Amino acid sequence: MGGEDTSGRERDGLAAQRERMLDLLRQHVRDERVIDAMASVPRERFVPDELRRAAYDDRALPIGEGQTISQPLMVAMMLEALGLKAGDRVLDIGTGSGYQAAVLSKLVAEVWTIEIIEPLARRAEADLQRLGYTNVMVKAGDGYQGWPEAAPFDAVIVTCAPEKIPQPLIDQLKDGGRMMIPVGPRWDQSLYLLEKRGKEVKKKAVLPVRFVPMTGKSQEGIK
Repeated sequence: MGGEDTSGRERDGLAAQRERMLDLLRQHVRDERVIDAMASVPRERFVPDELRRAAYDDRALPIGEGQTISQPLMVAMMLEALGLKAGDRVLDIGTGSGYQAAVLSKLVAEVWTIEIIEPLARRAEADLQRLGYTNVMVKAGDGYQGWPEAAPFDAVIVTCAPEKIPQPLIDQLKDGGRMMIPVGPRWDQSLYLLEKRGKEVKKKAVLPVRFVPMTGKSQEGIK
């Protein structure tokens, strides 16, 4: 991943595909900051070289190790729902290729991203550094446990599905913090928006989804 463009024709083709992707996003997403952030991040640098021409298709693509890069519209919708502000600190669970962390880096002050599959974490870290995303911190570890040393966070976004909402992630949210997370077994997942107010957590189902399952040692959580 992260190879250089091989020709002017390819660059032109990717630019046209990017515009088509942005046109689709504008039909569903109103937050111009999210649109601008996704316009500025070269998605083709975060997919395997053989899939570069499909980089702006609105679908998930394989990135190796049994994982995928999420479809652009899903990324945009999740980011918009979080209502992110420029000064926010965000925890991103499921780094994958690093694409979502790169988009987040354009929207907030700090991105702390965790990937349990170490080869993916190391590759994403190298790509993010090479491409100049200096406000992204990458950790190879169990996303279920979050990043307690860096907490609290204004927002948490999760791109892999646990069967229950991890309590450590709720604990690491600031009062007033929000979380977007898919929850459920592989074939029966829903995307939820959570908001933490004191000891209370409000939970709203957004839409049915299908994400790769969250993996990790801990299985405890809340329903």
